[in-house]
Amino acid sequence: MYLFLAFLLVPIIEIALFIQVGGLIGLWPTLLIVVLTAMLGTSLVRNQGLMTLGKLQQSFERLENPSEPLAHGAMILISGVLLLTPGFFTDAVGFALLVPGIRNWLIVRLSKRVKVQSFQTGAGFQAHTQTRRRPDDGDIIDGEWEEVSAKPRNGPSGWVDDRRD
Repeated sequence: MYLFLAFLLVPIIEIALFIQVGGLIGLWPTLLIVVLTAMLGTSLVRNQGLMTLGKLQQSFERLENPSEPLAHGAMILISGVLLLTPGFFTDAVGFALLVPGIRNWLIVRLSKRVKVQSFQTGAGFQAHTQTRRRPDDGDIIDGEWEEVSAKPRNGPSGWVDDRRD
């Protein structure tokens, strides 16, 4: 229901704002503002996105919970989409999502609804678990293999049977 309301109300708000701003300052200044906010937003999103990517990499290197940098990254991505969408309301929300304090406030509010129970990085390392895996847990996969030498071929690769019956 909330999604339906968003898809209904956001375009109505945008159209109303375009009419009001266009009537106040004219068509061309209004269009110029829309283009400039998209360009400025793209630059800001790129810079903050790269900073957040660095923080995400650091959390992986330290084997820390990466959920906060991932949440910041998701909000920056949403901000970029909103800033590239023509409109004053979407630009205002997009620029608001670029403010770290607002993102932190939203993360605190959203984290009350989401609980991270565990996360896993690398092969075999499990964080926040009570049991350790043993080699005899039944995860061994038995199989046969055959070494195939790479021979140069003319024509098809040989992986697909080209005969038509």
